[in-house]
Amino acid sequence: MAFRRTCLTAVAAGLLVASTAAAETELTVYTAVEAEDLKRYAETFNQDHPDIKINWVRDSTGIITAKLLAEKNNPQADVIWGLAATSLLLLKTEGMLEAYAPKGVEKLDAKFVDKSTPPAWVGMDAWVASVCYNTVEAGKLGLTPPKTWKDLAKPEYAGHVIMPNPNSSGTGFLDVSSWLQIFGEDGGWDYMDKLHGNIARYTHSGSKPCKLAAAGEIPIGVSFAFRGAKSKAAGAPLEIIVPDEGVGWDMEATAIVAGTAKLEAAKTLVDWSVTKTANEMYNSGYAVVAMPGVAKPVEHFPDNLVEKMIDNDFEFAANNRKAILEEWQKRYDSKSEPKS
Repeated sequence: MAFRRTCLTAVAAGLLVASTAAAETELTVYTAVEAEDLKRYAETFNQDHPDIKINWVRDSTGIITAKLLAEKNNPQADVIWGLAATSLLLLKTEGMLEAYAPKGVEKLDAKFVDKSTPPAWVGMDAWVASVCYNTVEAGKLGLTPPKTWKDLAKPEYAGHVIMPNPNSSGTGFLDVSSWLQIFGEDGGWDYMDKLHGNIARYTHSGSKPCKLAAAGEIPIGVSFAFRGAKSKAAGAPLEIIVPDEGVGWDMEATAIVAGTAKLEAAKTLVDWSVTKTANEMYNSGYAVVAMPGVAKPVEHFPDNLVEKMIDNDFEFAANNRKAILEEWQKRYDSKSEPKS
């Protein structure tokens, strides 16, 4: 009898484990968030929702955007987390997003929420362009710190500048689209023609130019302020320069992929993405987050960063994205790194 009870107990335990495993929902989430941050997001989310497993598919903004567009008729993702708002605006026009107003969305700054009702996407945080300037390496070369974007086109910087390829990198695209807004279309392309002569190479990552500058492999990397602040906090001899003309920016945002078979779990994740807890986590790497009153100063961020953010025309950037990228590719791709 004792043996029989033991067997029944074992069977019951096995059924319980099987039932628990069966209850777990797996979400495929496409993201351009820095790889080192994904684990902590998933772990914190799972503290509240242990029944939902996140399977991250991570790459740079341009590659994730192209992947989503290629899969338009056969979507593989359930949720998009941390992709540029300009990319999500494009996906929205293609009818690829499931409109949803997450619980608590009214607590967010309105500029971080899609204007449709219900919204097709919601913002998380903003990242802002900047120049990572290695003071030690620049000193060896006798360079002086640039004060403006146009300074980077001066002959003294020839071969000493690296920036991201906008076809691969969201940071690269916000640079290019912002220059077209700051200098006008003709002036923007004229500026980029001159800058191209000083570019050592174009990377396929927005953070890589700053990482290379931090490591001393190049004196000047056009990147974003978060990466510069993080590298400087780790001891890199960097000056984070905010050019006088103003800087481009974009926001990371989240959306549900239309047609997902896991809609309820996807909504749960998007609900969590707008919580105070999530916004506090965004603030560990970004000075500007979607929920007002949450952001605390980020060490080594330039004091004038927010005031230098241009009045970015996201609709212009999204609507002209394809034409801008094609023109850039035609003019400058000869200096791009090989794709890995």
